[in-house]
Amino acid sequence: MTELNFEQMRQAMVASQLRTTAVNDPRVVAAMGTVPREHFVPAENAAIAYIDRPIPLGAGRALNPPMTTGRLLTEAHPRHEDRALVIGGATGYAAALLAELVSSVISLEEDKVLLEGARKTSLPSHVAVVEGSLAAGWKKKAPYDLILIDGAVEYVPQPIIDQLADGGRLAGAILDRGVARLSIGRRSGKGFGLIAFADAEAAPLPGFSRPRGFSF
Repeated sequence: MTELNFEQMRQAMVASQLRTTAVNDPRVVAAMGTVPREHFVPAENAAIAYIDRPIPLGAGRALNPPMTTGRLLTEAHPRHEDRALVIGGATGYAAALLAELVSSVISLEEDKVLLEGARKTSLPSHVAVVEGSLAAGWKKKAPYDLILIDGAVEYVPQPIIDQLADGGRLAGAILDRGVARLSIGRRSGKGFGLIAFADAEAAPLPGFSRPRGFSF
């Protein structure tokens, strides 16, 4: 597989998976048409890096389909001045995309193998890769203007919501009876609300099971 082949697949992804599914922010489209997705998957999966399904990364994790990532970024409305946090940064693909769109990015990951992969990738200097519990977020650099949960979760823990700046946005996929609903939320004062805008396939993240009530 040559660089030309990957470039052709990248442009085909833009044409067939993004432009046809309401990924209509020109900056998001440009970033996804530039960042080499094949660099963020295991070498044996590089040839399928641009298919419209999750790509296995190892450790039970996967890279979200392009449409899922594109829709979340579009609805999040990233701004040049934003400070962003990616939760479930894995090998760094979403962080690399956001680096094209915002002023600084923290990519949070808890799996050591995926962390090693991210640190071996040539990420821009304004991306910091950090290790910690995904469900706890990264309080050290809070508040954030934008938080991207790069995977499907059952709920958004309060510590993550607390790390949003007033007016900050959060984008992610919320599992509802097994269906991943792409959602966008905004913090206003002490309040926070999420609105689902589309159903899409999304790779699950560990550590976000909704607390269960006691039963007798």
